[in-house]
Amino acid sequence: MAGYKITKKDEYYTYTAPGHSECKLCRLHDPADIDGGRMTNGLSHFLPSGGGTEYLSNQMESLYYIIEGTMLFKGDDGVETVLNAGDSVHIAPGSTKSVTNIGTTTAQMLVVLLPA
Repeated sequence: MAGYKITKKDEYYTYTAPGHSECKLCRLHDPADIDGGRMTNGLSHFLPSGGGTEYLSNQMESLYYIIEGTMLFKGDDGVETVLNAGDSVHIAPGSTKSVTNIGTTTAQMLVVLLPA
C-alpha cells in the first residue's frame, strides 16, 4: 500500500451520517487509504435554509472549513457564530456542536476528522 492516496473529483463516494439532514455527504479519504492512516476527510453539501446537523457530539477532533455559503455554527457553550466562505472552526473531541445552512444557496464544507 502506498504512503498516499489521490482522490479525483469523480472518485468520492456518498454516505449517510446520523443527525444530518438535507445534505449530501461525500467521503474523500478514509483512514484505511494509507498505512497507519487515522484521518477521515469529507465534503458536505448542505441545502439552503435549513440543511445541517443536530446538536450532537462525537469522539473525533474535527475541523470544518466553509468553502461556499453561509453556515450557523453552535458550539458546546451555546454561542452561535455565522461562518462564511473561508472561515473555519476547530472542535475538540466530545464537544457538542451543530451547523445549519442559513443562506440561500447550497453550502459546501470541508470536514476533517481525527480520532481522539
